[in-house]
Amino acid sequence: MFQYLKEKWGIDSTFRLVKICIIFAITGFSAVYVKKFLFPFLGIDATTPAYIYYPVWLITITPFYYLFLTVYSHLLGEGPFFRGIMKKTWDRMRGKK
Repeated sequence: MFQYLKEKWGIDSTFRLVKICIIFAITGFSAVYVKKFLFPFLGIDATTPAYIYYPVWLITITPFYYLFLTVYSHLLGEGPFFRGIMKKTWDRMRGKK
């Protein structure tokens, strides 16, 4: 699996791949941590209907995720790699290929 990711992402070392995986993990944890405080503030809980919960989640947590991804990737020296990943993601969301 590591070899597949290294080839797919054009990464030459296992250390760099591990660093990238750690950045993804820290970013995800941080987004969940923000959600833990933000949702009660917004009045969102386990009883909130899915048609409200998920749109609020997308609108509020997605920007935090990308903010954290940008900050952590720059702090750990992988800014250019993650800029490319984020550009591809946003292009796909907008319907570009």
